[in-house]
Amino acid sequence: MNLNELYRLICNLVRIGTVTDVDLAAEPPVARVSTGENTTDWIRWAALRAGTAVTWWAPTPGEQVLLFSPCGDLENAVIMGSLYSDSVKPPDNGETSNVTLYSDGAKVLYDPETGALAATGIKSATVEASDSIAATAPKMTCTATTSITLDTPEVICTKKLSCSTFEMKQGGKMTGNVEHSGGSITSNGVVVHTHKHGGVEHGGSQTDGPQ
Repeated sequence: MNLNELYRLICNLVRIGTVTDVDLAAEPPVARVSTGENTTDWIRWAALRAGTAVTWWAPTPGEQVLLFSPCGDLENAVIMGSLYSDSVKPPDNGETSNVTLYSDGAKVLYDPETGALAATGIKSATVEASDSIAATAPKMTCTATTSITLDTPEVICTKKLSCSTFEMKQGGKMTGNVEHSGGSITSNGVVVHTHKHGGVEHGGSQTDGPQ
């Protein structure tokens, strides 16, 4: 091996390139990368995990990446990671923030300096659990512009429940003391606190029904 060949192999060990094509149907998925005057064959990209836990995030054409080529042979190259470029800027510049910005504008951000976790710009979110889901905080706010559906055989509220309006459609039962003030209570068209009884007589006769 002459010095020129040795120099070429050393230069090829680590290179910067740009993804030109991605084949997601291949097993395993592969990509081509343009680096200098060369374009690699179909090569794999590194994953965060590929064992008992498996992660997936495919590179996209135009993405600037770092290539590692064992023995300096580009045929054995692997995409090790991505690099910011003039065309793709970082989505944040916080010292401690962790930010992911997606192509549709959705963003997931966590900053341990403020302790704030935020997901914005998403269209929907789904959480499924086979056992239970628990959320605990001193204060929670849930805002829905149309409706909130609780589809369950029973909803349990262990403390005070405050609401502006209330509607019961399929009956129910109340126990304990109930205090009412302001407004009126109507039962089958009769206002409870102002209704009248006809047929009032002295003695043991019963009054007529409420009016």
